[in-house]
Parts: sequence; C-alpha cells; structure tokens
Amino acid sequence: MDNAVKVLIVEDEPNALMGLAELISGWGYRTETARDGLEAWDKVVAWDPGIVVTDLKMPRLDGIGLLTKLADGGSGISSNLAVVVLTAMGSIQLAVEAMKLGAYDFLQKPVDATRLRTILANATRQRDTEIELEIARRRLRETGVLGSLVGSSRAMREIFGLIEQIAPSNVQVLITGESGTGKELVARTLHDLSPRKTRPFVAVNCAAIPETLIESEIFGHEKGAFTGAVERRAGCFELASGGTLLLDEIGEMPLATQAKLLRVLEERKLRKLGGRTEQDVDVRVLAATNRDPGLAVAEGHLRADLFYRLNVFNIHMPPLRDHIEDLPAMADAMLIQMNQKHGRRVSGVAPSMLDRMMAYNWPGNARELRNNVERAVILCPDGAPLDAGHLPPGFAKGQPQTTSITDEGLIQVHVGTTVDEAERLLILRTLEATGHNKTRAAEILGISLKTLHNKLKEYARNRQEHLS
Repeated sequence: MDNAVKVLIVEDEPNALMGLAELISGWGYRTETARDGLEAWDKVVAWDPGIVVTDLKMPRLDGIGLLTKLADGGSGISSNLAVVVLTAMGSIQLAVEAMKLGAYDFLQKPVDATRLRTILANATRQRDTEIELEIARRRLRETGVLGSLVGSSRAMREIFGLIEQIAPSNVQVLITGESGTGKELVARTLHDLSPRKTRPFVAVNCAAIPETLIESEIFGHEKGAFTGAVERRAGCFELASGGTLLLDEIGEMPLATQAKLLRVLEERKLRKLGGRTEQDVDVRVLAATNRDPGLAVAEGHLRADLFYRLNVFNIHMPPLRDHIEDLPAMADAMLIQMNQKHGRRVSGVAPSMLDRMMAYNWPGNARELRNNVERAVILCPDGAPLDAGHLPPGFAKGQPQTTSITDEGLIQVHVGTTVDEAERLLILRTLEATGHNKTRAAEILGISLKTLHNKLKEYARNRQEHLS
C-alpha cells in the first residue's frame, strides 16, 4: 500500500465525500479528503498526491480556483499532478474551462464508478509515463543516454527530443536509416517511454518471412484456413495487444498484405485468415525501413497511402560516420553490456583502439561497432582495457577514410570517352570503393540518393538491352 498512488478527494457534501473516499480506497489507492479548495491546496502542498478528484462548486475556493492555483504552481507542487473534475448536469461549460486550465479529465454527477475507475487508471499510467520521461530527460542531460540510445551529438539530441515528444502518444512513426543504425532501438525506446511499456513489444522483420506466410504471421489464422493450418495461430497484432508492434523492412511486405495492413490501421479492426468475425485492435504500430521510402513508393514497392498513414512522424537514424563523435560513449555503453553478457571485467577502451575506430568508415554502423566490441571483450583479459590488437585482422583496410576516393581508387578516362561513360565509370568505381554503400557513394559524388538509384537503374536497363 505504501507504493499506492495517492488520491486527494475534494467535495463539500459530506456523504458524497466519504462515499468517494471508500470507493477509491477500495481500488487500492491511498486517499485523503478536503472540504473545499483552500483545504485541498494545503493538503496538496503537505501530502503531495498524484491525483486530485475535485468538485467544481464549493465554498471559499471552488474547483476552478483550485485548478488556477495548481496551474500557477508553488512550493512542493508536482508538475505530474493529474486533476479530475466532477461536474453537475448542465455545468459542461465549467468542465470545458477546467480542461483548458489543465484538468486531466472530467466526469458528470452522479459518478459512474466504472468510468471513474478507468479515468484513475489512465491518469496513473500517464503520470508514471511522465515521471519516467522526466527521469529519462535528466539522465539524457547528464550522460547523453535515452533508453538504449547513446549520443551527445546534435543529430542524436534532435532525435532524443523528438522521441520524448511523441513517445507518450499512440501516433504512428516511420523509422528510416541504413542497416545497423539502431532503428529497432528507437522503436523499443518509444515503447519503453510510453503508457504501453508494461504491455508486449513485438518486432517482426517483413523481409525474413516468406511471402506465402507473411499474412498469417502478422494477422494470424484460424484452424483450417489453408492447407497445413492444423491449429489456430495468433498473429503479431494479437501477440502485441495493448502494446507496440514494429514492422521492420516495411517496404519488403507484399502489396496485398500492405492493403490489409492499411485497413487495420484505419479501422482498428482485423480479421484473421479463415476468420468470420473481426476483432478490435489496440496496438501502436511503428514501421522501419533501410530503403528510401519515397523511392520505394515511386518504384511501386510501398503503397503511397500506407506510407502516408505510417509517416505521421519520421525519425531518421544517421549513419555512424555522420556522428562519429558519439562513438566513444557508444563503445563504453556496449562494453558495459558485453561485460555483463559474458561475465567479463574488461576495464575500458584504450586510446589506441579508439583512434583506429574513429578513423574507420563503419559501413555496418552501430551493429558493426557492437560486433567488434563484443569480439574484443571476449579476447581481452579481465582487468585489461580493449586495445587495437583486439580488433579483427585487417580491420579498416580497403575502407575509405575520408569523403574523397583514395589513390587506389583513381580511374583513367581516355580521350574520346563520352561524358556519360565517364560519369558511369566514376559512379560504379565509387560504389565499389564504398563497399556498395549507396548512401555513402552518393555523399562522395555530391548527388542525391534518388539520383544515384536512377542512374543505376538506367545502367541496368542499358545492359539488359545490350544483351538482348
């Protein structure tokens, strides 16, 4: 009971006051009472409740006056205090005014106990979420860490700010970025900082599921829905009920399945394969892709209407090379995780290893960094720091270290070569030099990723026409 949320009930009618106190305490809350707004103000300061349930019409200081004082703040007043107002029939205008002053919700008298219990539960979840967000913000200010994400660079701080803003909502988010940049970590952080954090987080890679099975995997099926369906199967939506579903590599989902997904997102209902009835859906859907979603729409791999539905907010994870200043902190965080995972006591990362890693291009991004740190932790003796000798043999060889092509990457263009052919040679050689990292190649060439994709499609088409 000591950890129960404290609820202050403010009501001038004695029988109603005691009835509400007994009802709410019976649901597991700690309760205190006050007869008017002035007494309530004193108890808010002294007792620090999490929720205030208050009538609007009271002597000395009414509910609107109490709300105004709470909105102005004061010594000992929590910014996470939720206020629920009770209003008589015909006083809806007062309730609207209360909401404008920051009330969490309102309830008409006579009080519907079921609705009041739901409001208190929702207010408790929102308050807990806001407290965790504040803790996360404090940790971020002090250490540059938000959930499982690490970084103090401008790019990462902008991402952290956006995550803080949208995590408490149910809005859909499209997470983009190269493979290995941490898109699933973003999704998990959004889930962990939301009111859904106690419910399941389910991630499914659309590219890893055969096309014949993906609809069953995501939406589920009933027994006998198709050959081999010998029992009922819960899909990802059902498994994530009340929580969050991440659809990774959304651009690889078949178009027919995309159409069904769009309907689920719009109507919040789904029907399993072979099912005769629809069921309500209470799931927050996040999507991720390592492809340019605009290009995927243009090429017909991603439905435009689904893209617009998912892309309410877009969080783009930058490649590691674009925020390389975050690498030391990321490596330290990964080292702590790997020490715990493998029962090791590696003492830190030596400057020799940091220098090598800071000069590397990281085509595999944070995932590649994590793999290298894990390998080094396994090789390093307990008590010693990681050093350059613990990196894989040939680490960073053949990788471009700057935005220019190295001497080995020079190409020769003979007199008489057309401009188009010279351009083709330069693009293909740059792609080869970057290990076919298209984003990196586009940056070196000074062109957009879309232009690069269009050029490569043109070369492929020309080559096919030549062969035919």
